[in-house]
Amino acid sequence: MAFDAIAGISDAESLAKIRVAEAEAKARQMLQDAEEAGRATLEAAGARAESELKALRDQAQAQTVEKVRALEAENAAEVAAVCASAEAKLEKAAALVMERVMGG
Repeated sequence: MAFDAIAGISDAESLAKIRVAEAEAKARQMLQDAEEAGRATLEAAGARAESELKALRDQAQAQTVEKVRALEAENAAEVAAVCASAEAKLEKAAALVMERVMGG
């Protein structure tokens, strides 16, 4: 009977070792799966971030081009106004010089 009890304990210990080994293997697999899922999530987040960054860069560049064109148009109008004013003043100055030279 003692032998049967020892054999039962031995069998139980063996079964416990097998179950512990199976649990450890399952835990390792779960950990590996979690790490792979985490890597995939990080890669997806990185790809989304790159895509969003590209969209923001494109938008910023388009806005910059619009602003530059508006400033160029504004500057062209100011240059034209300054040139027209300078021409008018030049004509007045030339007439004044001619008047002093001829009249004076």
